[in-house]
Amino acid sequence: MKNVYFNFQRQMARRTLLRGAGVSLSLPWLTAMQSAFAGTEASEAPKRCLMMTLGLGLVAENLNPQQSGRDYESSLYLKPLEDVRDRFTVISGASHPGVGGGHRAEASLLTANPVGSSGKAKNTVSLDQHMAKHLGDFTRFPSLVLSSGGSNSPSYTQNGAMIPAESSPSRLFTKLFVDDSPAEQRQQAQRVRQGRSIMDLVADDAKSLSKELGPGDRDRLDAYFTSVRALELRLAESEKWAQQPKPKVNVPKPVDIRNPNDFVGLQRLMSDVIRLALETDSTRFISYHLGGSGGVVPLPGVVEGYHSLSHHGLDEEKLAQLAIVEADIIRAWGQLLRDLMKADEQGHSVLDNTCVMLTSNLGNASNHDNRNMPVLFAGGGYQHGAHLAFDRKNNYPLPNLFVNMLQHVGLEEDSFASSTGTVAGLETA
Repeated sequence: MKNVYFNFQRQMARRTLLRGAGVSLSLPWLTAMQSAFAGTEASEAPKRCLMMTLGLGLVAENLNPQQSGRDYESSLYLKPLEDVRDRFTVISGASHPGVGGGHRAEASLLTANPVGSSGKAKNTVSLDQHMAKHLGDFTRFPSLVLSSGGSNSPSYTQNGAMIPAESSPSRLFTKLFVDDSPAEQRQQAQRVRQGRSIMDLVADDAKSLSKELGPGDRDRLDAYFTSVRALELRLAESEKWAQQPKPKVNVPKPVDIRNPNDFVGLQRLMSDVIRLALETDSTRFISYHLGGSGGVVPLPGVVEGYHSLSHHGLDEEKLAQLAIVEADIIRAWGQLLRDLMKADEQGHSVLDNTCVMLTSNLGNASNHDNRNMPVLFAGGGYQHGAHLAFDRKNNYPLPNLFVNMLQHVGLEEDSFASSTGTVAGLETA
């Protein structure tokens, strides 16, 4: 057993070296290098999903209409979206079954796994990464994980590890549309080849160790070895794409907003780059987390910090200021829908081919309630224009919407996490 322990420690040291060589730390980047254009032989326009998540919720009374069905009167937040009313659906009375923990439920937004609220220490794969695992190799970037500030995200790998988010629109633009110099391309190819040789070394250790360990450890090593082989394939793909030009767009590189409290300005700027990423088919799966600024959002009439306002305690003055911020968030979301409607793809708009979801882990940020999550769902070729009002006391499982999104992109799956099917009343056009 001493030799086994030594070999195991040696393998772990090599895995540390792997990180030191820049390969492990670059795994999200390497995965994101799988492909940048849809196959030209495809006869149908690509299907995509954009998942936007808020960390501080939305006041339900200002978002959800009082009436259900298609003949609802628009709420305070939805009135500026009347011109695109038939392009989105309002869903109320939905949440992730068994998920609690207030702010900690951000980790459950796209996994629906009650990590942090039921004693679980490990998360599961998020919806966007599940899609990217099966369909991400059609584009240069299998997925994009973005945020309005900081590196936290609701995107998790198959092993339950959080994927750090990109928060700079200018860096994202460069990553998507600015070709590397020849020297950078050579360096990238060298990095890929170095990574592949290290992976080979780790694979050899895994094989030798498997002969000395018990059945349980052998199974775990086999799973690891399988992931190593998959990584090698992705590395080979990245080496191919490193030499191919990126798509060109006729817009200037954005200038990052330096004020971290300009929450909606950051949202609008990142949304512009997201639109370009979808229009150029650089990726098909995007998560974008708008966590929440602690400072004062620079909007007329707002004088208190956004986070403080979200914990309003029913104070009328705080609620009035919060409504200004949240209404602007929804206006920016509506503008993104309009922009996605402009680009044509084989007789349909990019929005028609893209599911766009906006939700939050907090149904009531003031008391950290994770029930009755706010949900707006647009695009994807569905019949929209309705308010699907479910029971606010006995919530409908939001993971059912995830099943709709999985089926939209072509995955023949009928469940995800705690789902019970697809969303009742949500029909394809």
